Amino acid sequence: MNIKEKEDVIIHCYKHNGMIYKTWDNATVLEINKDFVVLGNNNVLVTKKDGRTWHTKEPAIMFFYHKRWFNIIAQLKKNGIFYYCNIASPFIIDGKVIKYIDYDLDLRVFPDGAFKILDRNEYNYHKKIMNYPKEINYIIKRELTSLIEMKRNSSGPFNIETINYYFNIYKKIIKK
Repeated sequence: MNIKEKEDVIIHCYKHNGMIYKTWDNATVLEINKDFVVLGNNNVLVTKKDGRTWHTKEPAIMFFYHKRWFNIIAQLKKNGIFYYCNIASPFIIDGKVIKYIDYDLDLRVFPDGAFKILDRNEYNYHKKIMNYPKEINYIIKRELTSLIEMKRNSSGPFNIETINYYFNIYKKIIKK
């Protein structure tokens, strides 16, 4: 692996057709283990393929999985932790860049535990025009179900203690 804990990386999000869709210009590696990589960032420049840019408004703890078809972003807002979960391919590392393919469907989780599946129309549109293989469609549906189950069980990133643990690591690293 080309990345190490406490190092900064860049994140590139692609679509199924190979086109870059979105980038984050910085994230700090908090942990690397056999199942996932955890990153932290705050006030980071995000650029979309159409040229729009913005800076994130709050700290985030991000989980990228080696074998799961989703990634999870915990956004630490003043009024609680919001989650933005992307149904996406497992990530790869290319130099100091984390890369993954976004498969449109997203799960938004609110501080009160409510959640909403987003972008079904975008998924159906891209599934058709990019000819997602049947295997990919099966994986996407299975992984969305698994992600919702993780949320319902408050496991992994959906456990507030887990987020606090990684946020404390992030704060210590950025202080140095």
